[in-house]
Amino acid sequence: MKPLLLTAALLLGGLAGTAHAQDATPAAPLPSWEQLTPAQRDVLIAPMRERWNRAPEDRARIYERARRWQQMTPEQRRDARHGMHRWERMDPAKREQAHALYERMRTMSPEQRKALRAQWHEMSPEQRKQWIEQNPPKKP
Repeated sequence: MKPLLLTAALLLGGLAGTAHAQDATPAAPLPSWEQLTPAQRDVLIAPMRERWNRAPEDRARIYERARRWQQMTPEQRRDARHGMHRWERMDPAKREQAHALYERMRTMSPEQRKALRAQWHEMSPEQRKQWIEQNPPKKP
């Protein structure tokens, strides 16, 4: 189960400093999971353990995301990482738009989603703002 939790931590951005980890070049190659010391494993797992224990109401969602991550192909994982990074860089207004669109589209058929996407691309910023006001995302 520990690799599953590590995957969830990586997926959810639960590791402190993960953004900087991509920039840092280790002096020596890091060992496989089995060769890590218990202290090294704890450094990787501790943020996930803390999040798991802190929010019992989120455990099912955390577990389901980790399970789905395990089933993804490398290409799907790459696309998911790209989407997460894109989301993190979005300004709040764009995030609200994306969230509202997602909430609306998740209940639509593929044909309806395609039509809404086409309609969205033709809208002016003011029309998009009005659409968001008429279709606000649900607050968590």
